[in-house]
Amino acid sequence: MTYRYPFGQPLIPVVQKDRSPKKVFVLGVYASAVHAKWRDKYGTVLVQALAVASEPYIFWRGDGVEGIINRIEIPREAGRLEPAAAHFNGPSGKTLDDSFLSPLGYSREDAWLSDLLPESRINPNQRKAIKKHYDPLIGKLDLPACTIPDFSGSELRQQPDRPLEILKELEESRADTIVLFGDLPIKHWLSLFSNYRKLSDFGETTDTYGKRHPLEIEGRTYTVLPLVHPRQAGSLGRANKKWTELHMEWAAANQG
Repeated sequence: MTYRYPFGQPLIPVVQKDRSPKKVFVLGVYASAVHAKWRDKYGTVLVQALAVASEPYIFWRGDGVEGIINRIEIPREAGRLEPAAAHFNGPSGKTLDDSFLSPLGYSREDAWLSDLLPESRINPNQRKAIKKHYDPLIGKLDLPACTIPDFSGSELRQQPDRPLEILKELEESRADTIVLFGDLPIKHWLSLFSNYRKLSDFGETTDTYGKRHPLEIEGRTYTVLPLVHPRQAGSLGRANKKWTELHMEWAAANQG
């Protein structure tokens, strides 16, 4: 089955394209999406940021958004799409570069990026907007239904092959350092090889946050660095103040 966004773009897996050896392996949660501002035919804004396409590359920085949105055709009666405000497109990618890779002394070229789920998911706010503004037009304007799944932590437990796929990516990357973003990569991947279950298991103070831990995974010792998710680090949406401040202190201390 091909899952589709509002107005018909297919859900596409977003994976590491540059498969050359890397210094660091980064594991996040799920891929982001391209967001458009949707106006009705009279110019009134219906949705400030509607997910309409898969991001063009993993941990996308928001570049080329106008071209992506301009390629999406919608009926005139449905209105028009335009790029959402800048902070809706590529914030996690920008935060990755500025608040994670840079303090660690890495560039994008040094990093192999991966996610527990290589496809985007719909969050509760997106689902509400789709139900309110998009679903009523499906029958009237012969639009395709939005079939992108909602994100659910239980979904991560229902993909027994995915941890092995991530392990194979790690081995292919040849990286000796692993950066994990938040609780979910620890719970659903690292816990298969260690006794750690969540970020706080590594400590939650300025003395413990951002420390490197040697761990053996399938016979090889890696340096594991558990950090908050970029959305937490950048206060993107709901964020825990304590963890955000811990990361900001760590990033500031490590900037060259």
